[in-house]
Amino acid sequence: MLAAGGLIPPAAVAPESTQQAIGYPSLFLLVLIGALVPIVPTGALVSSAAVVAFHQTAPFSMALVFVTASLAAFLGDVALYWLGRRGMTSKNGSRWLEAIRDRAPEERLEQAQEKLTDHGVAVLVLSRLIPAGRLPVMLACLVAKWPLRRFVRGNLPACLAWAATYQLIGVLGGSLFPEPWEGVLAAIVLTVLISVAPSLWRRMRRTPAG
Repeated sequence: MLAAGGLIPPAAVAPESTQQAIGYPSLFLLVLIGALVPIVPTGALVSSAAVVAFHQTAPFSMALVFVTASLAAFLGDVALYWLGRRGMTSKNGSRWLEAIRDRAPEERLEQAQEKLTDHGVAVLVLSRLIPAGRLPVMLACLVAKWPLRRFVRGNLPACLAWAATYQLIGVLGGSLFPEPWEGVLAAIVLTVLISVAPSLWRRMRRTPAG
C-alpha cells in the first residue's frame, strides 16, 4: 500500500483491520439486542459506526455498516414480532408481548391502528423512522393479527430505510469534523435530539398557555 512518503508499514494498517474485525460483529449484536430489548440506542450506534467507517480507507466500509445494521434490525424485529404472536396465542401470555405493550401507550396504539388501517404496510416504514414509533405499530399489527409473512414484507424496507437514515446522520457528522471521535460525538448528540424532540413537542402542546 502506497502513501505520499512511500510504503505504509503494516503496523499502521493493523488498528483499522482490528476495528473492523471487532466493530461489525459488535454492531450486529448490539442492534439485534436493541431490537429485542428497546433500551439500547440503536440509532446512535449506527450513526457512530458510520462515522468510523467514513474515516476508514478500507473499501466497502460504509456498505458493510449498512448491511450489518439493517440485517440486525430486521432479524430483531422479526424475532420480536414472532415472540409477540406467540404471546397472544399462549394461555399465560408472554413477557415479550407485555414489554411491547408497556412501551406502546394506549393513545399511541390507537393512532397506530388508525394509520395501519388507512395505509397498511407503508406505516411500518414510517414507524421505523419516527422515534418511539416502532413498537406501537408492531403492537397494532399484532392486534390486527397480521401473519408473520406480511409483517416481514413491510419490515424489510422499513429496516433498510432506518439504517440508511441513521447512517446518513453519521456521514454528516463524519464530514463536518476531522477527527472520528468528534464526528461520533456529533452523531450521538444529533440522534439524541431527534429521539427526544417528538416527546418534547407533545409535552409543549399539552401544556396550557399562560
